[in-house]
Amino acid sequence: MTRFIFITGGVVSSLGKGLSSAALGALLQARGYEVRLRKLDPYLNVDPGTMSPYQHGEVYVTDDGAETDLDLGHYERYTGVPARRSDNVTTGRIYSNVIAKERRGDYLGGTVQVIPHVTDAIKDFVLSDLDNEDFVLCEIGGTVGDIEGLPFLEAIRQLRNELGAERTLFIHLTLVPYIPSAGELKTKPTQHSAKELLNIGIQADMLLCRCDREIPPDARKKIALFCNVRDSRVIPALDVDTIYQVPISYHEQGFDTEVLRYFGMMEEDTEDDIDLGRWNEVVHRIRAPEGEVNIAVVGKYTNLLDAYKSLGEALHHGGIANNVRVNLNWLESEIFEREDAINYLEGCHGILVPGGFGHRGAEGKIKAARFARERQVPYFGICFGMQMAVIEAARNLAGIEGAGSTEFGPCDEPIVGLLTEWTRGNVVERRSANDDFGGTMRLGAYPCSLTPGSRVAAIYGDKLDIGERHRHRYEVNINFKDRLEQHGVRFSGMSPDGELPEIVEIPDHPWFVGVQFHPELKSKPFEPHPLFRSFIKAAMEQSRLV
Repeated sequence: MTRFIFITGGVVSSLGKGLSSAALGALLQARGYEVRLRKLDPYLNVDPGTMSPYQHGEVYVTDDGAETDLDLGHYERYTGVPARRSDNVTTGRIYSNVIAKERRGDYLGGTVQVIPHVTDAIKDFVLSDLDNEDFVLCEIGGTVGDIEGLPFLEAIRQLRNELGAERTLFIHLTLVPYIPSAGELKTKPTQHSAKELLNIGIQADMLLCRCDREIPPDARKKIALFCNVRDSRVIPALDVDTIYQVPISYHEQGFDTEVLRYFGMMEEDTEDDIDLGRWNEVVHRIRAPEGEVNIAVVGKYTNLLDAYKSLGEALHHGGIANNVRVNLNWLESEIFEREDAINYLEGCHGILVPGGFGHRGAEGKIKAARFARERQVPYFGICFGMQMAVIEAARNLAGIEGAGSTEFGPCDEPIVGLLTEWTRGNVVERRSANDDFGGTMRLGAYPCSLTPGSRVAAIYGDKLDIGERHRHRYEVNINFKDRLEQHGVRFSGMSPDGELPEIVEIPDHPWFVGVQFHPELKSKPFEPHPLFRSFIKAAMEQSRLV
């Protein structure tokens, strides 16, 4: 029997519902249960694919090609359960489906309304595409009180009635702020938030209270009394020094224990049966590293680090694998178009240029790639970062002065061009420059064939066939492959049909690798991606030379 846990948030946004959901999923998984995590987003976009990184942060891509909320990255990193297209839905997608059904006449001429048609569509999403998991955790985006979130809250209220309390649990995440001038914690915001939820018809079964310090027993009792929950179900969610401490801290506060007791799956005197060994090891390596490396990340959206959420975590995973602290220096690529790159990159042990779109900052990324190549600094180019590295090599190694990308407009030598046709499985997909932007990129997991004896083949453990996730519209032009290889750039990873370059490397460089895909999307703290593991190892070796 599958049980459903709904996580809502109140008082303010950005309290960490995604991390809380992921941490609870990890704890239940550590107890031997199968879990699935889902995100219900109230915004009207069909998906976050066309949203600015400054507005929404990272777009997380699943194996099956869905562009989803970044919280799905937390879910995968904490549980290792691959997310699917069916694990993230938005108001826009719900309404699109409802309106499409209305246009087909599926409602038999009836008036289409938010209740029951929209709420029924939300409930169908929650209950669909499951594999008899023990627990399905559904995070409701936004904050209680937001008008756009009302249909989702109404849908889960109805699910409580339909599935019964024995199969549903409402967890509400709130803020318990400390007021320095008063010298005390304030419980009133949590009381008001729980009441706001109750006005919608949902009684919170458990409260998760974010706070920067211990919540005294009398304050917990006060919250429990006024929010109509048991004392033991007011769970402090205290600030921690690393997000990978969260599952451990939640367990220490009895979070997972209370969840199981709610469902009648743990008796009061049951011995605690959970193994958090791998989480303790991850935290130990983060807190007590044996060294440190400095990595410069030359990007376009560095003013909002959520735009590179998975990337930042994957770099830290590489540090965990090598037992070193990774210090990240986030640099806006445009500064290299005004100033000499050496002013910012001198002394770094590795340079990473991530993905991005558009011409802004592109020349700065090209200069960063040149600095890394000429100064023998480990370089990791991801997606756009690989393309800029290839353009740099074409200009400065192969002598192709007009090398550029058609993403920026017409150019004399289109080293990078619009991808108009490719194969996904047995299906040929086609795009044109006039297509919609949303959902038209090469998205999801694609196979890649590695060159025997290459650096990347060794990094992947001598495997010659790998699969990685993509999100891009432009490709390196295969017609320039021979000219570039004559000047020391090796195309060491290709699509199985040999048409699309997936990986380039410079063999006579300490570590210079560019990949068209996004390896950060598959990295986990207890299973660091091999490319990030190898890149940080190369940075460690570089640190001994600086």
